[in-house]
Parts: sequence; C-alpha cells; structure tokens
Amino acid sequence: MTVLVDAAGFFEHARSAMLKAERSIMIIGWDFDTRIDLVPGEPKDDAPEKLGKFLNWMAKRRDDLTIRILKWDIGLINSITRGETPFYLLEWMFSKKVQLKLDSAHPSLSAHHMKLLVIDDKIAFCGGIDMTVGRWDTRDHLDNDKRRRSPMGFAQGPWHDATTCISGPAAATIGELARMRWQSATGEALDAVSTGSDPWPPGLDVDFEDVDVGISRTLPQYESQPQVCEIEVAKLAMIAFAKKCIYIESQYFATRIIAEALAARLRERDGPEVVLINPEGAGGWLEAKFMDSARIRLMKLVREADLHGRFRLLYPVNDARTPIYVHAKIMICDDRVLKLGSANLNNRSMGYDTECDVIIEAPDGDNATARCIAAHRNELVAEHLGCETSQVEEEYAKRGSLIAAIDALNRSDRRGLIDVPMRELTMDEELLAESDMADPERPSGVARRMTGYLRRQRYTHA
Repeated sequence: MTVLVDAAGFFEHARSAMLKAERSIMIIGWDFDTRIDLVPGEPKDDAPEKLGKFLNWMAKRRDDLTIRILKWDIGLINSITRGETPFYLLEWMFSKKVQLKLDSAHPSLSAHHMKLLVIDDKIAFCGGIDMTVGRWDTRDHLDNDKRRRSPMGFAQGPWHDATTCISGPAAATIGELARMRWQSATGEALDAVSTGSDPWPPGLDVDFEDVDVGISRTLPQYESQPQVCEIEVAKLAMIAFAKKCIYIESQYFATRIIAEALAARLRERDGPEVVLINPEGAGGWLEAKFMDSARIRLMKLVREADLHGRFRLLYPVNDARTPIYVHAKIMICDDRVLKLGSANLNNRSMGYDTECDVIIEAPDGDNATARCIAAHRNELVAEHLGCETSQVEEEYAKRGSLIAAIDALNRSDRRGLIDVPMRELTMDEELLAESDMADPERPSGVARRMTGYLRRQRYTHA
C-alpha cells in the first residue's frame, strides 16, 4: 500500500495503472467528469490526456477490457449544470465496452460517496479524490497555477487531497465491494476478475509491504441493506486508544459523537494532543451555513474540554497566504494507526452516505510500519508548513509535542497554518447547527447503535 497526497500524483499513477488493465476497470465515485486532463500539459505517451477520450481509447485498444463507471445519480445534475458534454454520458449509458450507470440505491438525499478505482482486482485506489473537476493540484499548491483550470478555462483554487494505492488480497476485497455496489445500483452481478496482470503503476514507490489492510464502510439502511457503521466505530476506537497524538485532516468538523469523544480525551491529565486540519470554510453559501455553523458549535464544546491546552483546529495557506481547500480524510493516531478514505468528520459520513476507508495498524514490535505511519504524519505537517519533513521530525522529537513543533516551524509570512477563528453564532446559525436537514446521522427510523465493547471503552476514558 502507498499513500498518494494530492491529485496530480493520483491522476498520473491511476492513468499508468489503467494503461496496464487487461479485463476490468471499475470507477465508483461521487462525481466524475470526462473533460478533465489526467496529466495537464505533460503528455508522456500516445494515449489521450482527457479522461473521456482516454477511456474510449482504452476500450478500443483491448478487446477483453470492460470499463464500468458508477456515479451518484444526483451528481448527474452537477455534470449538466457545469456544462459537461452529454456525448460520453449518453454513449456510455448504452455501451457494452464503457458502461456508465447512475447509483440511486440509497435513501432520499443520501449520497454515494465512495471513491474507488479497481483494476483487474489486482490494484485498488481508495481515498478521498474523485476523478472530476477542481481536484487536480500538486503538493506545492501554487497560487494561480495555470495547470489548475476548469474545462471551461476558469482558474481554480489550491486543493489538498489524498488517496491510497493497494495491491494483493486487499485490492481484491475492494474489488468485491465495488461489485457489490454495482449490483445494488444496477441489479447486475459481476464475477471476480482473474488475470495475470500486474497493474501497479511504474515509478510508484511502495510505502507498506506485507501488511494487513483493514477496510471499513458506512452503508445506510436501505431496502434489504442493513445499516453499517464500521467507520464510526473505527474512528471512536482510534480516539479511545491514542496515547500521545491524534492528527486529523477532514473537510468538515460537524459530528457531535466524534467531538464528544475528543473532548473526553482532552479532559484527561495525560491524554493525547489533537491537531485537526480543516479548510478555512465550507464551499458554497448553503453548505457554509450548515457545516460552518456546526463546526463553531463543536469547536466551543471541544475547547471548553481542553483543560490542558492540547487542541488545535487549523487551516492551511500557500506561500501567497491563499487558503488551501482541505478535502483529504485522514486520521493518524500516534505511530500506531493510519486511516484514510472517503469519510469526513460529519454526520452523513458516519451513517447516511456510502463510504469506504482503509486502515493500517502497526502491531507491537513492527517498527518499520510504525516509522512509516509517523513519516506520513510528519510529511503532511511539513507540506502544510512549507518546510522539510526532517524539520518536523526534529522539532517533534525535541519538544515531545506536535503542537509545539508546529508552533516552532510556523511562519506568518509564507506557507503555513492558521487557527480557525472562534466567534458567536447568530440565532439562525444556532438553529442550523442543531438541524439534521443537511447533515443527517441516520436514515429515518434507524437508531444509533454501538457495541457494548466500545461503550465500555468510552466510559473508561471518560
């Protein structure tokens, strides 16, 4: 397994892996846009750069290859309103080689939010990056990067994201999950794929070898599908067992059960630090009204519990001090556990949308895995601070505190991290912060349930 940070690397390596596909490419996502350039301005072969043309070119090139795309049905509205050509969408809805289907197998206004790319059941990408507009960026997050343009030519802001590339039985299991989702949406049962291919992207270094990969899901109760809240349980378990540091990147901070779990640990005299990286604010007026109001409410809850000064909520800016939008969904606890996927810190991701996260844990005595998990945390912090990973490692080792290391390396005249400001909510924002209209926890009639084991652990730490 390898962690890929920011979409420039993901798009490039995903394209390289798809070029090696023999039987099957499955793209399961919240959104999808045929017009994006996978490698903006950097052609390295004869294959097309734009995603739609690339997939058609692949389908014609390989007789035995079938490409299946599953897109959230309500997300089709986004495609139409932003000007995406209907040519590919209509062609693929009736094609046998490149098949586009819309996923409507979910409760009303629930979102299919998994972001999966599976190739021959040998390689799977699982994380937070959709193959759509507005995602491409490099780790430099340059201001006014001319490569970061919409298909219509409009400038797009800096965007921070992450995904994983996985091989072996874990990739085959993610392939099984993709087929289950396809069957739920279309009624078509697909067989597992068996090939001799090795589509691991050339040039992509391996981070973790010979490790177990946990796969956790959120699935809302719908018709015969039971409620699945594995991601919520995993997040709470990680928070409960962290000893020194909880590092989180998320698009939102809007789920009370997670905030309460963090608050309980912060009240402890010897509990862990919590560093949470968010965007400056949610995108769009309506989304900001709901999600930012909920964030302020939970910030107050957690800060009141932070009796020992161990909590920071920050957003990143680039060298021009332009805010970088954080879309990554990452949680790293100590040097022990790394979780990365599609689930945010909001109610929907805990029980109302479909989500998929992957988890790596370093067992006792596995120092190589532990070092790699710590290196990824330090590398992410270094990216946000515009410094070298070694500097973060040195400051963390010297001070014994990630917060102190960030404060020592942070600068106000360049790329860095800024505290999310606290303010009082207006009366209408108070009502929105408590409303589940935009961010419901469960489908109607589904109660929150938690295992007795996890309840006991939460009680112990509280």
